[in-house]
Amino acid sequence: MRVHLFSQRRFTPSEPADSERPVDGRVLLVHRVGAIAVALAIGVFGVLGFAGGLDFFSTEGEPILGLSSNGLLSTISVVTALLLVVAAFQGARLASTVMIVVGILFLVSALANLALLRTSFNVLAFKFPNVVFSVVAGLVLLLLGAYGRLTGNLPPDSPYARPTEEEWEPESYPSTPAEFAAERAMREAEVAVVNHVATAEQRRRVEAMAQVHSRGDRRRVWMECDRAPS
Repeated sequence: MRVHLFSQRRFTPSEPADSERPVDGRVLLVHRVGAIAVALAIGVFGVLGFAGGLDFFSTEGEPILGLSSNGLLSTISVVTALLLVVAAFQGARLASTVMIVVGILFLVSALANLALLRTSFNVLAFKFPNVVFSVVAGLVLLLLGAYGRLTGNLPPDSPYARPTEEEWEPESYPSTPAEFAAERAMREAEVAVVNHVATAEQRRRVEAMAQVHSRGDRRRVWMECDRAPS
């Protein structure tokens, strides 16, 4: 038998469910650490390009860590790394979103620059290893950013889980003298059941109320018992 005491809290639309349930911190940690780790790899590549004094718009590029780079690609790499780091320190949710967006951009860049290889429009000095790196980095960013977030069946302790319809159900408060009287009687009956001093009638009504969940429905069941012939 379930007893619904009125001290029990329920979620409302103005009260986020995240604040009331335990949250799996591993998901948020993966987003923060993942963003920083990828940022370090991209940032090192960009900084080494700057240190090499590369031409800004060279389409030939110079080798940096096994990849081809020029001044423009080094600048984009450093800016991307800074964006990921800032997002990670601002919050895990923002880091997740930024990683997903940047990951998509990496994949788009890989396809676009693959078509521009060995042309005068290859302003980022891409070569085939750069295309492979962009695809790998894009997939890693997408996987890390989507970890524990993009799925149709999130566990209850996920920080991205949405409250259920029951949790979002608005409370129904008494508005008439009869409903206020029913609320007082319901409270007394539930307390009496918990303290093992309830009468047979109180136990019967509390058992009937245990079949429904919302506050308004429990009050309705109680008032129907009042109207039922004895």
